[in-house]
Amino acid sequence: MGVPEQRIAAIVPCHNEAMSVAKVVHDLKAAVPGIAVYVYDNLSSDGTDRAAGQAGAIVRHEETKGKGNVLRRAFADVDADVYVLVDGDDTYEAAAIPAMIERLLEGPYDHVLGVRETTSASAYRRGHQVGNRALNELVSRLFGVPVTDMLSGCRVLSRRFVKSFPALSREFEIETELTVHCVTLRVPTTEEPVAYRDRPEGSESKLSTYRDGFHILRRILLLTRFERPILFHGLLGTVVLGIALVLGIPVLLEFARTGLVPRFPTAFLSASLVIVGLLGWAVGLVLDAITMSRREAARLNYLRLAPPRTAEPTESRRASEQPSIDVSASR
Repeated sequence: MGVPEQRIAAIVPCHNEAMSVAKVVHDLKAAVPGIAVYVYDNLSSDGTDRAAGQAGAIVRHEETKGKGNVLRRAFADVDADVYVLVDGDDTYEAAAIPAMIERLLEGPYDHVLGVRETTSASAYRRGHQVGNRALNELVSRLFGVPVTDMLSGCRVLSRRFVKSFPALSREFEIETELTVHCVTLRVPTTEEPVAYRDRPEGSESKLSTYRDGFHILRRILLLTRFERPILFHGLLGTVVLGIALVLGIPVLLEFARTGLVPRFPTAFLSASLVIVGLLGWAVGLVLDAITMSRREAARLNYLRLAPPRTAEPTESRRASEQPSIDVSASR
């Protein structure tokens, strides 16, 4: 790849992936010579750890269930210059990973997302496909940045990204947290296509469409509350103020016409809701100031870590990055 010597580590979270994990390990080692493959076994009962060890992986165990818990442990324990994150179900084509690593180093970027390109109609279940599009659109609108494939399980990350990432999620919503971390910290990020194929025959997906979809949606709402407090609390405050107006305007009109307030409970409720709505906006403004301070601290912590050691651009990259000459400006 024409890059300086790098310590490259692959992190492969697994739960009952004995049928596929050995092939994943072999494919990673063939695609990226010298890569250290860490298979994190998460409460498997089918011999996943033995299969991974026999294939040449470094096997570690995480006893708390959930992909988020696995990545929190792995990001804390593994020290490398470049991290490859890929699922252990053999659905991602390892041949795409060298190009992702090269892109990370040439940028230099801190996050390269593998955007899934299906190789068969059955590789991507329709329910998952529709849900993924809906969640991508939701995050794009809430955080103001286009999101292509938020739930992809194939990424290449720099050391600076990994060591500044808090990893608070417990299960599959960790991908959402990774994406929002990129957006809020303004991490240099790009995308590369990666082939996405069917699981091996007899292997079952661990992702539950409705249960995990609900967890991901809840995580999005929580991250919106923490990262966009004015939007979250301001929206709630506006809804409450709207209800207060609907209840209070008839009372005010009747008071203006007769000078009486016969519906005193409604008037009291409306006035109380106005106070609650204004408090919602006040809370949003205060939390926004706190969020700004927290982001500044996170950004400074991110900048303390060394950036990726860059590689010389390949000929194709050089050609695409040559500045264009504006002929009209010289006339």
